[in-house]
Amino acid sequence: MSCLVCGSLAFDTITMFPGRFAEQILPEQVHILNVSFLVPELRREYGGCAGNIAYTHKLLGGEPIVLAALGNDGADYLARMEQLGISTEAVLRVTNTYTAQAIIITDRDNNQITAFHPGAMQQAHEIGLPARSDLKLALIGPDGRDAMLRRARDLKAAGIPFVFDPGQGLPMFNGDELREFIAQATWVTVNDYEGRMLCERTGLSLAELSRSHLQGVIVTLAAEGCDVWIQGVCTRVDGVAATEVLDPTGCGDAFRGALLYGLEQGWELTRCVALGNQVGALKIAQRGGQNHTIDRAALGL
Repeated sequence: MSCLVCGSLAFDTITMFPGRFAEQILPEQVHILNVSFLVPELRREYGGCAGNIAYTHKLLGGEPIVLAALGNDGADYLARMEQLGISTEAVLRVTNTYTAQAIIITDRDNNQITAFHPGAMQQAHEIGLPARSDLKLALIGPDGRDAMLRRARDLKAAGIPFVFDPGQGLPMFNGDELREFIAQATWVTVNDYEGRMLCERTGLSLAELSRSHLQGVIVTLAAEGCDVWIQGVCTRVDGVAATEVLDPTGCGDAFRGALLYGLEQGWELTRCVALGNQVGALKIAQRGGQNHTIDRAALGL
């Protein structure tokens, strides 16, 4: 079985601010905000939600196919995915723009400020689903607006169940559009902030969303774990303590890679989420979104 991972491929420029944002930003002056953060530590990583999710999914033993767009500077990224054994047959190569870029500042409390240039992602809607008969599961992550809308329609028409994971792309859609995504999806996953925004825009509570046709609504709560909503009932799946907290970048993506793996195995949703919590704890102990390793035997796989 192959799993289609739809979303962004990006280069992450990650910087570390040794102080706290809250000590640099004056609440009473936010209307004339003008701040500068000294970031003595900087590195460039392979990232983007689709790349990060596929990376973890592959480590766990899955067979991800990435559906995304790369720009004219993406040759190294393409070669890396192929070296990892991640299918790139559905990656669009755009020659007239850069690959998407994320510039991230993380403070000492792991709060983050991110600037994102979409680049080639804005043309991702030009490519459709790969012509394969073994696609049984998919995830729609943050991508170009038109691409996300097209993915949902195409997957629904093809009868392929998918996880709707709007992430930082959620603000691009109004209530009607979000309700349409949900109507086509099989599962929805959001973090707690996104969950509140989703409820506000759709006019539906998490309990109401979960009482629909959805097989589950998953709300990640960082170190506290996850809430899993099924038919109006919420189950808390506790978080896993990390051996070290170095970098939160890509933790949510690592969680989703594990979620997809569990869904492929036909596990109950709470078991899928528990694996996601374990993998998220492994990722946060490594810098970047694609540098962690996984001992499948240690995870009982």
